[in-house]
Amino acid sequence: MHKVLITGAKGQVGSELLKALPKGFTAIALDSTELNITDQQQVTAVIAQHKPDLIINAAAYTAVDKAESDSATAFAVNEQGVAWLAQGAQEAGIPLFHISTDYVFDGNATTPYKENDPVNPQSIYGASKLAGEQILSSTLNQHIILRTSWVFGATGNNFVKTMLRLAAERDELSVVADQYGCPTSANSIAGVLWQLAQMYLASGHLPWGVYHFSNSPACTWYDFACEIFKQAASMQLLETVPTVQAITTAEYPTAAHRPAWSVLHTEKIEHLLQAKTPNWQQQLRQVLQELH
Repeated sequence: MHKVLITGAKGQVGSELLKALPKGFTAIALDSTELNITDQQQVTAVIAQHKPDLIINAAAYTAVDKAESDSATAFAVNEQGVAWLAQGAQEAGIPLFHISTDYVFDGNATTPYKENDPVNPQSIYGASKLAGEQILSSTLNQHIILRTSWVFGATGNNFVKTMLRLAAERDELSVVADQYGCPTSANSIAGVLWQLAQMYLASGHLPWGVYHFSNSPACTWYDFACEIFKQAASMQLLETVPTVQAITTAEYPTAAHRPAWSVLHTEKIEHLLQAKTPNWQQQLRQVLQELH
């Protein structure tokens, strides 16, 4: 049996990792109340106690707007926590898989971002996630950094669940139509992480480094909202469908700056796994069925 330590086990991706646990694997699944990754002694003790073959870090501070006024906590979790996990993995001689974000880029591009494109985060959240990436890659050779975007799923807080809640409360909604990205299901992220884990544990090696993974195709938040309502209505998840107004980012100010362009280039991971990235509309259907 291969033992995998999963941090942030009750989050969006963590919960999907547990649902999709492959045969031959056993998960040491800990949420933030059971393992605070910012506490070095806890991290060291957990690794020593369980002796995992691999760590998947699904713990993160993801409150993008709140991070602007709470940078200490964002950096504690997204940088320092990653540092302790990387150090623990290094001492145990095991790999660490880590989930990162499209927010490490400034969003000024017009073509999909490749793994080696220049980073330039525009928010505290993005800066804290980049700091975590940098400390991981400088501490531990055996690492995978999986950058993803616009994560949604049946668990936790996300755009899909927010839209469904607002649709039940309002007749009309305004949604930003000038930010482009790729909605990505937590379930498909979990699937990729398990494929990588199986590859590593079968051969003892992986081409380490940074990979971009998202579902396809690219769309705006407005497009995403319209599709959510269309599918939810067809499943009778909504009694009435709200009218959706397209607005600009300028008309919807937020504490954190959000990238206008968040589309990730996924060819590197597709080549490694010999598979195309999933379609987000199909992934959305699965999530809505689960919520139903």
